[in-house]
Amino acid sequence: MSSTASINLYPPSVHTAVLGDPNYYPEIDTYVETIREATKGLGTDEDALITTLGSRDIHERYLIAFRYKETYGQDLKELMRKETSGNFGVIIKLLALPIPDAEAKIINMATKGLGTNEKLLWSVICGRSNEEIEILKKTYFQKYNKDLSLLVSSELSGVLKKLHLACLQGLEETFDATYHNISKAEEDADAFHAAGEGKWGTDEAALIDIICKAPPKYLQMIDDAYVAKHNHNLERALEKELSGKGKKATIYHLNMKLKPYETAAEHIKSCCAGLGTDELGLSCAILRFQYILPQVQVEHINLSSKTIEDRVNSETSGDYRKLLVQMIKVAWPDG
Repeated sequence: MSSTASINLYPPSVHTAVLGDPNYYPEIDTYVETIREATKGLGTDEDALITTLGSRDIHERYLIAFRYKETYGQDLKELMRKETSGNFGVIIKLLALPIPDAEAKIINMATKGLGTNEKLLWSVICGRSNEEIEILKKTYFQKYNKDLSLLVSSELSGVLKKLHLACLQGLEETFDATYHNISKAEEDADAFHAAGEGKWGTDEAALIDIICKAPPKYLQMIDDAYVAKHNHNLERALEKELSGKGKKATIYHLNMKLKPYETAAEHIKSCCAGLGTDELGLSCAILRFQYILPQVQVEHINLSSKTIEDRVNSETSGDYRKLLVQMIKVAWPDG
């Protein structure tokens, strides 16, 4: 059953901490000291970093990042940049950041240099709750002194641009059973058809607007009404009307609202599809989905008949593999 609002990827403690200074406890100072010792002198103790950062959940890493800077006057991310490299270095630097800062960094990575990593970008921005879109926009501006909508406008075009700009507006309505009823769902299903399959050409903006505004529970009602009238669902309609990366991103956004855990599992799987592994995409997915990973794990097993840890073990190696596996075990200790 779909929820009344899009799911959050940040735990409640992160939402609270954004509004004020975090509350520490003694173990955080111990973790900070362990990191300090692991990076002193010649060489770096990667196993100590894996144990300290990789085995902590999002909330604890949030506290460690703030506490390290308070204690030593240095960003933990900057320390990790100096001490680590390769795929291991990429993910350990992201782990050294509070999760909103890590997502801002991922967006920066997706848009830095020649070309844009559109898949990485839509995996962060699309399918998010209004609250977390606001946190993300504020964090990105604080870190990079640039409006996220302006960045998207300069990096994307066509359907991808329309979709990302709509997502950044935080358009999702609050579910109201008296307003979001079956009759209105049928009207919106008709409007969706009229903007797509029912006309010559496609009004992409109208399709995106309907998906973005509808809270998940109501979007499922629209989907049900569409199936009743046209014998296939909204996803199939988008498959027929859109193309390329714009189609993939819009369907990702739709399904993150209708079936978020299955969609996250499919996204992880897609990072390992074809020739070679998208290590950056895989790393960012495990990092970003860690709070919901127990539910995603169940869907991944249903989808692939193996755990996410099994997939990581077959696709990666070395300290990088050990770090990803440790991150998974935090969320799924009995896997």
